[in-house]
Formats: sequence, C-alpha cells, structure tokens
Amino acid sequence: MTDTTPSRWTTPENLLRISVVVAIATIAFKTVAWAVSGSVGLLSDALESLVNLVGALFALGMVTIAKRPADDDHPYGHTKAEYFSAGFEGLLIFGAAMAILWASVDRLLHPQPLEQLGWGLVLSLISTALNGGLAMVMLRAARQHRSAALEGDGRHLLTDVWTSVGVVLGLLLAMWTGWHWLDAVLGIAVALHILKEGGKLVWTSSQGLMDEAIDADTLATIDACVRRFEAERGGAVHSDRLNTRRAGALNFVDLHLHMPGDWSLAHATRLRMELEAALLRDVPNARITVEVLPIGVQTQSEVAEKNMP
Repeated sequence: MTDTTPSRWTTPENLLRISVVVAIATIAFKTVAWAVSGSVGLLSDALESLVNLVGALFALGMVTIAKRPADDDHPYGHTKAEYFSAGFEGLLIFGAAMAILWASVDRLLHPQPLEQLGWGLVLSLISTALNGGLAMVMLRAARQHRSAALEGDGRHLLTDVWTSVGVVLGLLLAMWTGWHWLDAVLGIAVALHILKEGGKLVWTSSQGLMDEAIDADTLATIDACVRRFEAERGGAVHSDRLNTRRAGALNFVDLHLHMPGDWSLAHATRLRMELEAALLRDVPNARITVEVLPIGVQTQSEVAEKNMP
C-alpha cells in the first residue's frame, strides 16, 4: 500500500519541523530579493513563503494532536485533526493570493523600474531549490504515512516552487524587453494560480472531514481478502454491508459476516477473529469491525433502511 518503508527521519513531525526552518530561511532570502530589486513578483513570492511558515507551524500542531490516543470524548481517536491543517493551509493560500493581487494591481497602475534584478533572481532561485527538494520528500512521505497535513504542506511548497519559477522567468523577460508592466501581470497570474491550488486543498480537507471512503486500491484489497476467506471455508459463510472510511492515517472497515445459525458462539467468534486477522495483514493501519449474524437475518438498521420512503 506504500511505495517504501518510511524511515524514522521522514516522519510527519520531523519533516514539518524542517519545513519551519526552511520557511524562515526562504522568507529571509526572498525578502532581501524583493528589497534589492523592488519587484512585486518577488514580493508575492516572499508573502507566500510567510504563509508557508504559518502553515507549517499549524500543521505541526495538528499532527501532534492527531497522534493522541483515543479517549472518552474521542473514542475513534484524533486522526482527523490533520484535515484541519490541510484546510487551514488552503485558506492561508487564499489570503496570500489576495495580498498578491492587491500589490500587483497597484504596481500595474503605477509601474516602476526594477533595480539590481540579478541578485534578486539568484536569491529567489536558492529559495526555490530548498522548497523544491523539501516538497518532493514531503509528498513521498505523505503517501507512506497517509498524512493529510504533510500532503497539504508539501503541495503548498510545490505551489511555491512553481510560483517562484514563473516569477523568475517573467522577470527575465521584463529585464530583456524593458516592459516593466510584465512584473505586475506576472504577480496577478501567480495569485490566480495559487488561488486554484488553495481551492484544491480546501476541497481535499472537506472530503476527509466528511468520512470519505478509502481509496479504490485498498478497497479492492479488502474485497479480495474477504472473498478468499469465504472460498477457503467452502462458501459456508458470506459477507455483506461492507462500509469503509478514512480518518487521517487510519482505515475503518465495517462488515457483516453471515454463517449458519446452529453454529456455536465459540466457533462463530473464532471465524470472526480469523477474518479480522486476515484483513489486518492486508490493510495497514486498519480498525476492523465484523458483526456476526445467522444466515438470513438482518439487523434492525437494515430493516429500517428498506422501509424508508
């Protein structure tokens, strides 16, 4: 289910701490780049790095909360806290985009010549390299750890990389042509692009908070495991009512297991435990609930659903 075994140093907490340090460094580089060049494009880049810092700090807090064990008030754990992080980063991106739009429109109406652009571009490229390398590591680790917070921060950094690349290319074009208004137009284009990315993050977090089903590959693995379990017992048992949901790094799986009504409770319990064990071997980070029922018997919830208008 994951591409490789996660290493200790690529845990969400460690990578988010690194993200905080990198964000502080890139803010310094990009602020100096803006100060020496006067480019509104580089200003927009610096503002997005400030958003990166706030987002990384919030994500680190949410990942810490998500690791808390289940308690009386949260019997299913705290793993959904990570989705708040992804949504918060999306909202931060919206805020940064609005600030970039404001600065860019003002510069478009009042164009100014660019100064010492060479140093500004060098500092921006250094920041871009730092963000790009970290983003690749974070996105890979997010798949391994199934971390919504890490994925949100990684995608945010990747958005910053493309923003910076666009800013550099646009400024080079402005320097070669002398069309200073390109700087402002570039800032507007950057703002619209990161608005789109912010929307994606908010949508992803909302789906997680709404108990989205687990991914198709994991669902196929569950189905194959259950069918194999039934076949190994000669078709004497069968399952139905398979429901799944994902909450952060956890997969919740619920299903009904039907068997002959004259089987002993001890035998039925042993079969249920065997099915749970098989599913846990095939599906990492799973919470399995198997309800045992005699063949032909339905729960009251199923009966009520059928009678609903």
